[in-house]
Amino acid sequence: MIEVRNLHKRFGAVTAVEDVSFSAADGVVTGLLGPNGAGKTTTLRMLYTLIKPDRGSARIDGLDVAERPLEVRRAMGVLPDARGLYPRLTAREHARYAGELHGLSGATLDKRVDELIELLDMKDIANRRAEGFSQGERMKVSLARALVHSPRNVLLDEPTNGLDVMSTRAVRNLIWGLKERGHCILFSSHVMQEVAALCDRIVVVARGRVVADGTPGELRARTAKESLEEAFVSVIGSDQGLMQ
Repeated sequence: MIEVRNLHKRFGAVTAVEDVSFSAADGVVTGLLGPNGAGKTTTLRMLYTLIKPDRGSARIDGLDVAERPLEVRRAMGVLPDARGLYPRLTAREHARYAGELHGLSGATLDKRVDELIELLDMKDIANRRAEGFSQGERMKVSLARALVHSPRNVLLDEPTNGLDVMSTRAVRNLIWGLKERGHCILFSSHVMQEVAALCDRIVVVARGRVVADGTPGELRARTAKESLEEAFVSVIGSDQGLMQ
């Protein structure tokens, strides 16, 4: 479970995240939705301990991200906005390297890497170097790195960005599978189609603040809009009508 309370972050004169609070439960896909520059990625970076909040708190399974960053990293799998693959490593080597960083080794690591290669349909690229991989292939490798240590909490920043139809479907199926197994999934996107297809709950962020928090149905009902896209536009156009 992820709990965020009054999170705040400034970069010089710019307030990127201002008093953000929300929670993401186990067995639920929670969408962090907002336009570009809304503060989504900064919020996620604070959650996975890349940057420290100026004030407020965030907890992953009860672990404070500022006070216990190493334990927090073990409790989550992260797909960041920058994929950062090493071009000379194979897909399998990427997964193994990430597993070793999380303390896996020997037969346990071998078995887990093989499971992910099967799960993510990476058999044809498992022993190929990452240099020259397509966007979809890079995404699969990045997901393997994020999931190799079987984390309970999974943070995905724009996981379908730039993917073709088949790769997008594969990512959706993976997220649904994680949900069925009781994982906590926090999914950041500004693509309304993906949010509508995947998310049980939506946290809308605009100008660094949470302006709506509820199920897709609640968001449509509160804004009196038929489509989620229309509801989203209505919410980010005004900070009035905060959903609780």
